[in-house]
Amino acid sequence: MATGQLDPSARSRLGQFMTPTAIADFMASLFAQWPAKVCLLDPGAGVGSLTEAFAEQFVRQAPPNATLEAHGYEVDPVLLRYFQDHMGDIKERLRDRGQHFRGVTHDRDFIHEASFLSGMGAPRFTHAILNPPYKKITNASEYRRLLRAIGLETGNLYSAFLGLTIALMAEGGEIVAIVPRSFCNGTYFRPFRRFLLERTAITHLHVFESRSSAFKDDEVLQENIIIRLVRGAKPQSVAVSFSQDAHFTDLESREVPFAEIVHPGDPHQFIRIPDGHDDKLRALLPCTLADLGLTVSTGPVVDFRVRAHAQATPDGDYAPLLYAHHFPGGHLSWPVAHKKPNALALHPETRKWLMPRGFYTLTKRFSAKEERRRLVAFVIDPNEMPQPLYGFENHLNVFHHSKAGLPEDLARGLAVFLNSSGADQAFREFSGHTQVNAGDLRALRYPDHATLIRYGQWAKRAGSATQEAIDACVERCRE
Repeated sequence: MATGQLDPSARSRLGQFMTPTAIADFMASLFAQWPAKVCLLDPGAGVGSLTEAFAEQFVRQAPPNATLEAHGYEVDPVLLRYFQDHMGDIKERLRDRGQHFRGVTHDRDFIHEASFLSGMGAPRFTHAILNPPYKKITNASEYRRLLRAIGLETGNLYSAFLGLTIALMAEGGEIVAIVPRSFCNGTYFRPFRRFLLERTAITHLHVFESRSSAFKDDEVLQENIIIRLVRGAKPQSVAVSFSQDAHFTDLESREVPFAEIVHPGDPHQFIRIPDGHDDKLRALLPCTLADLGLTVSTGPVVDFRVRAHAQATPDGDYAPLLYAHHFPGGHLSWPVAHKKPNALALHPETRKWLMPRGFYTLTKRFSAKEERRRLVAFVIDPNEMPQPLYGFENHLNVFHHSKAGLPEDLARGLAVFLNSSGADQAFREFSGHTQVNAGDLRALRYPDHATLIRYGQWAKRAGSATQEAIDACVERCRE
């Protein structure tokens, strides 16, 4: 197998993950146009699995005597040999069917070459199929300079490959790609989303409901989606499909208006993927945080900046310094023996990062891959923490009102909502990774004020509650 012959350090450096056969076949099946002459681009072609799957569809769908010209870019010499062998197999397969094939292998860096071709203004591909490499590229790298020169601002190889592919497509050209879902939300990928949405229409989105299944053999835990784009088309409806894993035996699909994928007027242009299990969900969440008069911020204390004032054992004049590990099982446990400090000495250098005593709702910014929910919320009760000032570390998000605490029922109700399965479902419409940023929480829709108060009053009566009890409370209050 080709993967076994690859140098692991080179795979890591290049961000290489091979495409399983079932995924390649499914991706190829999404193409809709099969003219008599097809020019295919496969950047980061690997062993040629995607080109081979595309060729199988071409044999079935393209007219007799049609021509397929396939261009594959691959810099790894081991993979390139396999790719060239596959090109020979494809040529024989098409010749047997009376069709024509020309395979062109490029052992050159795709970003360098595609940036040059794009700058020449010569789109030439009718189809593209890709599983691009996944690896961050630094702000000062040559890649960033090349990408910026053609108006593409992005910081990962996968989005760079997809953006350059878009730039090289002819009008009406189809692109099918399997990529991490992380570009769908957040400020980091906002310029890339604008680049994509200005030039293409999204026509299909496929979600794997199990995060680890798409590239199980490679131990990839990024949540991936398959996306189909059409260059120069006007957005209309989008086919949204789901499968539990990479075998597609339980495939489900439905059509949704494009306005449900990218909300009109959304300045962030988040790409939301509804799961189809609760079409009423949006109507039940009528408010933004601004409507509620609330704000959410990243915890202001970056611990290494205040290291000189950190205390493992609180002493003298201090403020509690709270981390996610202070909430085992969802309840405050402070102080605790840990490598991180428990408090900050009050000092002019620390006071500016502290917030006044009160009720606050907190969420973790990072959830573990195996956690059931992305959103994990806690409540700070000032009766349990009487100090006049609190420090919230940078790996927490803090809901507050003008940098002060919240009414108790509202704080508790907000935590009930955020810990509900419905909130997690709503959050997953536009977020596909384990990081929960304050910007994502601002984009989330919320119940109205009265409903949140009812949640909070229930929480005070219930005390500790199971997931089932929380979801039942949310459901009752909707009725």
